[in-house]
Amino acid sequence: MARESEDTRMLSLNHVDSGKGFDFGKVSQDYAKYRDIYSARFFKTILQYNIGTAGQRVLDLGTGSGVICRHMASISPGAKWVGADISADQIEAAKSLCDHPDISYIVCPADQIPFPDNSFDAVTACQCFWYFPVESSVPEIHRVLKKGGRLAILSMMGLPRESAILAKSEELVLKFNPDWSGNDFDRVKSSPPDWLGERFAVVDLHEYVEDLEFSREAWRGRMRACRGVGASLPPDLIEEYDREHRRALCEMAADRFSIPHQCIFQVFEAI
Repeated sequence: MARESEDTRMLSLNHVDSGKGFDFGKVSQDYAKYRDIYSARFFKTILQYNIGTAGQRVLDLGTGSGVICRHMASISPGAKWVGADISADQIEAAKSLCDHPDISYIVCPADQIPFPDNSFDAVTACQCFWYFPVESSVPEIHRVLKKGGRLAILSMMGLPRESAILAKSEELVLKFNPDWSGNDFDRVKSSPPDWLGERFAVVDLHEYVEDLEFSREAWRGRMRACRGVGASLPPDLIEEYDREHRRALCEMAADRFSIPHQCIFQVFEAI
């Protein structure tokens, strides 16, 4: 269940961080600069599922700073993209990063999509579906998809059990934010979700692991932009976390290093 915190811009979910509020709009600058980490392989895989091809209209929910729209419009011209996010600050960041004739942006939650029935050939949701209220967002996504249209739930998750650097970064997040529940991710094997019902059928459930390269500065920015730091901590604790994180990286990492990530593609078709 979602609820408002004392700051009405903060989202609070019972199943995330013990209900502690967070707002990615607070960290939109770092988010825009450091969260564009997806590889060419990631975007090509989206295309392989016939999502974002010429002539399509695609809705990217939880678009953040518009990473999916921006890259997909670049590598596969001719599709029309709409990026939607609950945070007006994130949408402003997305607009500032890319003024593309085939991309438009709107502020809206995933369960209140302001478009008519059968408006889109595909819907994408990258690194965000777990924030959506499934009972209201799934019917809404199905409503705006054409019959046979595709829903792609995408994520790229760092693997701390396979990276001492990431494990240390997460240890420091927990020091400053013990409620953060985004730590200790391990490789998963996807299975069909229980919300499919009579609305969606599985097209594919696919995972692979890819090493992503970062500089120390880029990795610090990536971690500042995470939910457990920039989106939820006060400025003084963000600064303190960043100082300790910088010291730890200088001690244990070269200027450039790789972090393994599991890329997860869950693709469904509207019935």
